[in-house]
Amino acid sequence: MKYVIIGGDAAGMSAAMEIYRHDESADITTLESGHNYSYGQCGLPYVIDGRVGSTEEVISRTPQVFRDKYNIDARTKHTVTHIDTARQIVYGEMTDTREAFSVQYDRLLIATGANARRQKIDGRLLKGIRSLKTIPDAESIIGEVKNVKHVTLIGGGYISLELVEALTLLGKKVRIILRSGQVASFLDFELAKKIHEEAYKHKVEIIFNEEIIRYVGEEWVQAVQTSKDRYATDFVIEAIGVKPNTDFLQDSGIELADNGAIRVDPHMATTIKYVYAAGDCAMHFNRMKQQADYIPLGTTANKQGRIAGLNMAGINETFAGIVGTSILKFFDVTIGKTGLNEKEVKSLHFDYDLVIKEVTNISSYYPGGEDMLVKLIWKKDSKRLLGMQIIGGAGVDKRIDVGAVALFHRMTLRDMLDLDLSYAPPFNSVWDPLQKIVKQQL
Repeated sequence: MKYVIIGGDAAGMSAAMEIYRHDESADITTLESGHNYSYGQCGLPYVIDGRVGSTEEVISRTPQVFRDKYNIDARTKHTVTHIDTARQIVYGEMTDTREAFSVQYDRLLIATGANARRQKIDGRLLKGIRSLKTIPDAESIIGEVKNVKHVTLIGGGYISLELVEALTLLGKKVRIILRSGQVASFLDFELAKKIHEEAYKHKVEIIFNEEIIRYVGEEWVQAVQTSKDRYATDFVIEAIGVKPNTDFLQDSGIELADNGAIRVDPHMATTIKYVYAAGDCAMHFNRMKQQADYIPLGTTANKQGRIAGLNMAGINETFAGIVGTSILKFFDVTIGKTGLNEKEVKSLHFDYDLVIKEVTNISSYYPGGEDMLVKLIWKKDSKRLLGMQIIGGAGVDKRIDVGAVALFHRMTLRDMLDLDLSYAPPFNSVWDPLQKIVKQQL
């Protein structure tokens, strides 16, 4: 069986390894447009500030390891430009030389990920304007930011907040410019304002409710012009989200969602026979919304890649879906979310209740306790948990993961009260903070 995988990172290589394990006669070719395989994109902000020593440290396996150890034809600098799904041929060109190539397949996986969105405004081609998605992006930022004093971040999501911290630790003055009235749009405002306070504590400037009009400068960017003002800066990083890397599929017959992501079934199969898709280029079934969604995260890419690889190798497995779990470090606070926020609950027309409570992560008498602001949302009639948001110090990760499990299994507040959670004074109180909150609602 001839397997071809487009994309050499999380989803693609998770699939390749499952095929390798389950089909002894597999002929596997992977096509990657860059020169890096299997690396942790989420670690790149920490390479920029030096907490992670180099980009090499975020690489899990090199192409040579896949070739030598797993007999996978791991190709680099191969950019796919077209797929003929009728003849089952992938066409492309060498990234550097533009030399054409083609590869026949019996089973095909599209795992091309997503590209950073860029502003389509005047001045966007000036030097000193970057985005962060790949290892070359990180290396460019590291080299260029050394000699600047002030950096402006466009956007307030995960990558932006991680870069704000990284650049502040490097001694840069940092500004965030937002179209909206808060950072972290995945949170409700009560939680987001705690992030604003943390930013101000570290001398980070935040500009709310202003549209970027143009970048100003000669060769190098010197200012950002918004709908209200002009802001001088030495460097700009755009962090305004990502777009599925699927433009090359427009004439393939493969069905795409409105945002360009590939529609897949629970087996990760596309609408074309023998073609699968996984990761940031594909849609993700959301268990909370009971519909296809797009929440591109590395954890999901690895899970979808595994399911795709198994099905390609003839093993029937289905993707169980996501509940929308994420976590983020921002200076001295941890920000976690799982399930639906209040905006999402309203859009789905659920009849709901909620509580917002400040709690301590460990026993009150044990030294070193840290506060957490918790928001729980549940269905009013059944009291089934719908969502959880937490911001605070130590212990946020533990509770968000408890919430994620509760959401995955459609647990009610009463069910959560019965959970047998670990307890010792340095780690928890005899009633976990979540259970204390839940008990008050019953």
